[in-house]
Amino acid sequence: MTDATPADLAGRPVRVGLDVGGTKIDAVAVAPSGEIVARRRRPTGWGDEAVVAGIVDAIADLAVDGGFAPTSVGTVGIGIPGLVDADTGRVLHAVNLGVESLDLAERTSAIIGAPVRVENDVKAAALGAAALRGITGSMAYLNLGTGVAAGIVVDGAIWRGARGTAGEVGHLSVDPNGRVCGCGQRGCIETFCGGGALARAWGRPGALPVRDILDAADAGDPAAAALRSDLFHGAAAAVRALVLSADVERVIIGGGLTALGDRLFGGVRSALRAGAEASPFMRSLHLDERIEMLSDGSPAAAFGAAIVGATTPVKEIVPHG
Repeated sequence: MTDATPADLAGRPVRVGLDVGGTKIDAVAVAPSGEIVARRRRPTGWGDEAVVAGIVDAIADLAVDGGFAPTSVGTVGIGIPGLVDADTGRVLHAVNLGVESLDLAERTSAIIGAPVRVENDVKAAALGAAALRGITGSMAYLNLGTGVAAGIVVDGAIWRGARGTAGEVGHLSVDPNGRVCGCGQRGCIETFCGGGALARAWGRPGALPVRDILDAADAGDPAAAALRSDLFHGAAAAVRALVLSADVERVIIGGGLTALGDRLFGGVRSALRAGAEASPFMRSLHLDERIEMLSDGSPAAAFGAAIVGATTPVKEIVPHG
């Protein structure tokens, strides 16, 4: 678990959090009360210089939108994919951003004149989801997007485990005869419910392939029906893995696939119920009652990054998820 203490915000009360994704930056400005006073989205650039410039511009936009001076920004937190050294703020192998090695905290701090902390994006989202939902005990955040990743929060702090991989269920193999995963294994959870894996298995053009799969399944397409079953089966397997391994009280589902709304949530709940039918033990866990889903467009990741920015950490290494 992360040891952290509140950073000194005296005289500079605004906390900024940014979720830097492969296509967009979602940025929020947070008042000392915890209220989001401004939110701005803008496209993400490609490469080191463009990523830093996009972050700096997003902070400037927040100041305009929120009606506060840039000098009021006391801390900045950044959630970003890749391998993150949270002590130095260095990001490695953020391939979807064109970043191989970037001292993101140092570069950004030198421009904006405020301390900057960097965290893995899914870990930041887990922290934000816990805060926004008011969860004080234990929870897991399951990110269903192009890939599948998770983070665990206990008593308001990220729980990492011995080597920082606690909660990383996307590459847990559940079918040794299943599709080949990008990690080299077969039948990983991500091959069942990751948007990228489903799109590749579907193999048909479309802007929103997972939605297309569900639409086609509803229309009676057998190949789509099989992939829809995979989606629900994989997400349910991830929930089971998180609860059985860490016994978290809640599993909050977030990520890009939440745009599917009740079609996703209802399908996962049904899969959890079906999987528990033959097992009194599994029924006793009430897994279908322990899941929630963030609304599409939730600011959880950016809000969590703002929390990260306003804490003083001990050294830790965060793997990509």
